[in-house]
Amino acid sequence: MTASSFAPGLVVQGFVPPLRLADFKLIAFDMDSTLINIECIDEIADAVGRKAEVAAITEAAMRGEIADFKDSLRRRVALLAGAPADALQRVFDERLRLNAGAEALVRTCQAAGLKTLLVSGGFTFFTDRVRDRLALDFTRSNVLDVADGRLTGRLVDQPWGDICDGEEKKRMLLATCAQLGIAPAQAIAMGDGANDLPMMRAAGLSVAYQAKPKVREQAMVAINEGGLDRLLEVVHAA
Repeated sequence: MTASSFAPGLVVQGFVPPLRLADFKLIAFDMDSTLINIECIDEIADAVGRKAEVAAITEAAMRGEIADFKDSLRRRVALLAGAPADALQRVFDERLRLNAGAEALVRTCQAAGLKTLLVSGGFTFFTDRVRDRLALDFTRSNVLDVADGRLTGRLVDQPWGDICDGEEKKRMLLATCAQLGIAPAQAIAMGDGANDLPMMRAAGLSVAYQAKPKVREQAMVAINEGGLDRLLEVVHAA
């Protein structure tokens, strides 16, 4: 695809803007480092003094240097064993913030009639709270196992499978489109890491937000500066 700078810090590839939100019926977001400002697993690891070790694996996974996301997540979760469960609430209260423009973009999409989907390789503790804050329609993420008030270092299997990785994100995007009776071409997918690429490729419009190089290169829109609502410079509300 030929890339062009549509505006400073905003790169558009493969189509000529503008588009309209009315052309779409669903927008799907990754959570960590996309809709919110942190990688939650790295901040939980801080509670047991293992942030540097966990963050190094997270960075490699997001850059696409670790091919097996499920294995990388299991390794990181294992390093959380013994962390107090109340560390999750502290991370949410003290460290987690919506990224710039997140609320404005979500509200504008909702006003235009789009449904909203949050798909994350992170954890339900956080996705449930972000969902409730933004009134999102659908979520999919992972469940941390807790026993006696501490993380066990394991994940809980769910009815749909074991871990929400890149392929599960894509499956959830496609299943949501089917549930809504729309084509994948009517979906927007936003992410920052390599595990977001499967759903981004499946969607009609793929958006990289402050993303890793591999993701920026493959996205139709790359927001490299500013907030998530810069998407509205390409996909107009009216």
